[in-house]
Amino acid sequence: MDWRETDGVRWLEATLGAAGDGTGRVGFGSRVGGVSKAPYDSLNIGVLTEDAEAAVVENRARLAAAVGIDPQNVPIGLQVHGADVAVHEGAQEPSPYAEPGSALEQVDGHVVRRPGLAPVVLTADCLPVALAGPGGVAMLHCGWRGLARGIIGRGALAVEATSAAIGPGIGPCCFEVGPEVLDEFAGLGDGIAGGRMLDLPEVARRLLARAGVEEVESAGLCSFCEAELFFSHRRDKGVTGRMGSLAWIEPGGEAA
Repeated sequence: MDWRETDGVRWLEATLGAAGDGTGRVGFGSRVGGVSKAPYDSLNIGVLTEDAEAAVVENRARLAAAVGIDPQNVPIGLQVHGADVAVHEGAQEPSPYAEPGSALEQVDGHVVRRPGLAPVVLTADCLPVALAGPGGVAMLHCGWRGLARGIIGRGALAVEATSAAIGPGIGPCCFEVGPEVLDEFAGLGDGIAGGRMLDLPEVARRLLARAGVEEVESAGLCSFCEAELFFSHRRDKGVTGRMGSLAWIEPGGEAA
């Protein structure tokens, strides 16, 4: 997983394994390289904030361009911390990513099976998780509720996942939760929490292993700690932007 930068836009990019007839790729966005003003500075991708919509649209275009995707070909959903996964055979028309205002399906995960489409999820402490396998690529929004409800298993099943990448999100250093949250993951065994500090990336890793996905790369970066790089809903008490993370299929062999 390597940092990339194009025209000021910074993101982490990882190569996944084989995906359909190509190779899975994922770009985990940061907050760097956009036009939004504080407190949404600067690459805010979330339109459901108090940020100016025109700024969000420009930021979305910049992020898509940075990873080489047409903004019209970026499927997006209304995230509700659930476990539903949508399969996209073509672009959404009109595109709610490029032209906000269209109705959105309530889903927290997306699957594409061919090159040319790159679904996005929005995060600001939750984990963006990408998966790849013979059935394509999946891009998942993984908060603790979605993880508890089974979104990892659904995404893995949908693409017959063999590899995955876990992007930046809140780390065990900063994610204090109540006993009701810890109880949701008690079946995963020891080592997923230190007291009330939940290790969300480790939860995701164990759920991926349970789904048969053993080739897993993790960013190991905490959105709460890294204020210059990432938005954090918890750190900023809800007044913050959203990062965007996209997954796609690179045709043919592994991309450079």
